[in-house]
Amino acid sequence: MAAPPDVTVTVIVFNDAERLPRAVASLQAQTHANIEIVISDDHSTDHTPRVARELAASDPRITYLRLPENSGGCSAPRNRALDIARAPYAMFLDSDDELPPRAVELLLAAHREDPSIDFAMGAVERIRVDTGRASVWMPHLVAERRTVDGIEAEPGFFFEHLSTSKMYARAFLDRHGLRFPEGIHYEDQLFSARAYCLAKSFTVVPEPVYRWYIAPYAEESAASISNQRHKLSNVRDRVHVQELIDAFLDEGDHSPALREAKDYKFLKHDFRMYANDLPYRDEEWLRGFAEIVNPYLARLAPGAYARLPRAERVVLQLVRDHRLADARLAARGLGQGVAPRTAVADPATGTLYWGAEIPATETARRELSLADLALDARPFPRALFRHEIVRLERGPGPASVLLRVRTYDPGLRLPVGPQIASLVVSPARRRLTVRFRLDPVRPGVFEGRVLLDLAAASLPHQGFDGIRHPVLQLQAPGGTRNTGLLLAPLGFPAFTGEVPHHRVTVEPEGRGAGRMQVRWETTGLTAKVVRPVARRVSGTPLARKVRQAVRLVRV
Repeated sequence: MAAPPDVTVTVIVFNDAERLPRAVASLQAQTHANIEIVISDDHSTDHTPRVARELAASDPRITYLRLPENSGGCSAPRNRALDIARAPYAMFLDSDDELPPRAVELLLAAHREDPSIDFAMGAVERIRVDTGRASVWMPHLVAERRTVDGIEAEPGFFFEHLSTSKMYARAFLDRHGLRFPEGIHYEDQLFSARAYCLAKSFTVVPEPVYRWYIAPYAEESAASISNQRHKLSNVRDRVHVQELIDAFLDEGDHSPALREAKDYKFLKHDFRMYANDLPYRDEEWLRGFAEIVNPYLARLAPGAYARLPRAERVVLQLVRDHRLADARLAARGLGQGVAPRTAVADPATGTLYWGAEIPATETARRELSLADLALDARPFPRALFRHEIVRLERGPGPASVLLRVRTYDPGLRLPVGPQIASLVVSPARRRLTVRFRLDPVRPGVFEGRVLLDLAAASLPHQGFDGIRHPVLQLQAPGGTRNTGLLLAPLGFPAFTGEVPHHRVTVEPEGRGAGRMQVRWETTGLTAKVVRPVARRVSGTPLARKVRQAVRLVRV
């Protein structure tokens, strides 16, 4: 008789016949081979059943489980797999992701080293499917190997809410009746919050144990549930699961500090994702969003708000005050060091507030105060301005653009009179700088026109394929410089021009702060021959000779 498996790994799948074999192959390649693999199919309607049966027929460790009807989520297929799992430890894998080869070995070793722990967890590699770029999810939490004596000891783990990065002791799950909540989205957040709070201890290993493929800018129609933030139903689902977590915390003997940590996680992570999108939402959506989130925001611990950066607190308060157009403006500066267009001083106290009106309530005055930003006293290189393109049109050249730029200086840092500014864009580390004049419009507001001729940009001999975002530089009388983001109209029409061996496009960024972006694409011989050759020999002794040959070809 075959030995019982050490670990059951459940692969959940729905209509993903193409990627399922890759996920299963990553399990078959595990360095610890004594595992049980359960493919739990949420009643797929494509070729997934056939693919799954073929995989099960090829490996006795694989069991195929098909749900009788589609559940619409991740919970039911995971729970049905747990019902038949035979191993003392359990892991979970989504069909579009993978486990690194040593994932099972590393987490199982942590359990065997200390059998008293309730689960072990490790690092998650996030891989962008559009660029292939890899990063570590929440790296500060998994940088050091250690055993944590419960979530109260390190409440920051609320931010790492993935169930897939962990190996659970089956006895722990059964002892607490811990299963995935069915019929809701964001089930991982509730499941993980319960697991963290119920666990007496868990071990963290710094090595990668999960490979998470993400498509952050997928088309809305093809986006995963967590990326469907354009739907108000998505907002309701996310708030609902937070309320379920709150109810669970209220039932237990947990400290106020733990509840505050959980509230902080919601503000810093969940709300922040929606805040980044606010500039791109219409008024109807914004009103619906405020109606959903505001009752919940009113219940969160004040200390959670106090831990946020000022820019995030401003956006939150503007939403809570239903100043939705202002919230849209403020959201464009999140994480970017962008000033408001205007600030108003309280004549009684001198306190400077975001926007054109003095806040009416004590809470709003606390959250919208800009006193801690020291707009009028920061060193000039770190001074906060707001630069916006207010008009953009094609210029006279084949690849030129004429911009009208407005600079807002709510801290009144710039001296009276015209200012010398520079528009800077750097393709392939080769800087193109265009100086122009900003004239005063009124106190704290300057405006000027600048012609950006992209044909004047110096490009490398091997060509350049990439995107750059122009920035604006100001220079103080003493010579110090301030470099700031250049915001653009969110939906201006893109246009394309030709420069030697390249096609260049000026277009809106379409996400985030909403900058103007310039896209270079090589064309002709440069694209077909020069770039591929340059990539192959880059960093080799032949590189210099190839560059010399390229110069001759280009001549």
